[in-house]
Amino acid sequence: MTSVVRTLLIALVRLLVGAHARWEGCAPETRQRIYFANHASHLDTLAIIAALPADLRGRVHPVAALDYWGRSRFRRFLAVDCLAAVLVDRAVRPTGDPLQPLTDILAQGGSLLLFPEGTRGGDEIGPFRSGLYHLAKRFPAAEPVPVYLENLHRILPKGSPLIVPLICTLRFGTPCPLQPGEAKAAYLARARDALAALAAPRDLTPSEETPRR
Repeated sequence: MTSVVRTLLIALVRLLVGAHARWEGCAPETRQRIYFANHASHLDTLAIIAALPADLRGRVHPVAALDYWGRSRFRRFLAVDCLAAVLVDRAVRPTGDPLQPLTDILAQGGSLLLFPEGTRGGDEIGPFRSGLYHLAKRFPAAEPVPVYLENLHRILPKGSPLIVPLICTLRFGTPCPLQPGEAKAAYLARARDALAALAAPRDLTPSEETPRR
């Protein structure tokens, strides 16, 4: 049942928005990675999962907000059961490590997909929260890879239930590892710049687009 729903969701997203992948700075490899993307709409996670080759989808765990995706049994089913998401509590707690669910995934060899802005934006990419820095510092073997989602904030505008028929292209950039001794603010600014640089249009050859499976 779960695999059927996942397959239908991926097919639906491809039908509605295209979800074309362009690997501009790296190849679609099975190595451990932390994919970080701009947050444009509720379709972001599905679009990225749909754009990944089939052999990568089961290795990548999206990071989702517990207060939204854990609100009902149906949403939890979609996020956790169908997309293998890890739910994170965004509420401020006096004790405990809010990144623990994410570090558990990385410690087990899995990859993550997260949105370091923390909230949906528009044309401009907002400041990054510190989670990406701490994960990159704790797990230097996991490649941080920027992913820019083009047009999704126009396809599903914030506050609108209607989908605008446009094509979404996802650009996977050059890995952005933490440098030795690099400060948190400097790294987050550099990672944000790497993501923003992917927003510029490019003339790419057909070989740079990942075949769908």
